[in-house]
Amino acid sequence: MGQARDAILDALENLTADELKKFKMKLLSVPLREGYGRIPRGILLPMDAIDLTDKLVSFYLESYGTELTMTVLRDMGMQELAEKLQTVFEKASGAMAAATSAPLPKGARIAHFIDQHRQALIARVTDVDGVLDILYGKVLNEEQYQAVRAETTSPNKMRKLFSFAPSWDLTCKNLLLNALRETQPYLVADLEKS
Repeated sequence: MGQARDAILDALENLTADELKKFKMKLLSVPLREGYGRIPRGILLPMDAIDLTDKLVSFYLESYGTELTMTVLRDMGMQELAEKLQTVFEKASGAMAAATSAPLPKGARIAHFIDQHRQALIARVTDVDGVLDILYGKVLNEEQYQAVRAETTSPNKMRKLFSFAPSWDLTCKNLLLNALRETQPYLVADLEKS
């Protein structure tokens, strides 16, 4: 579990039953970024704090799920809880930035290498099967592995691989980056310079 996921769960577990119900109702109406859909009402309403945390992270990923949680908490007038969540998130973002050796201004969000270079990776990765073999069992299950292998060209295989990325956490993205470093070291080095 990532730090952001834990922080979201901690914030939601600090809500009373009525506050959690209000949170879910506001989540159904809060404006969303372009490209994101809403969690269906029928799925959302019966969820407890743990299930809601998992759904927020799987539906919106950790960074946007955290941002959305902070927005709803502030809209509910729960500034202190939102600030606590923001502090934890900024620490996690800072740790991720330190790991990639990139300076991170306070409050800024950075995209993972995999997200930043998606288009280039689709176009330039040649040994997709080698990457898949490394990811098999760690990031990809049998069905996903076979679905990617079934594609006929390297770009199509990479597109299929990236189709699973919205459900990945930071660890999964790091595993993909490490697999790329192992199988395509010169490509990764070239992209890191850009």
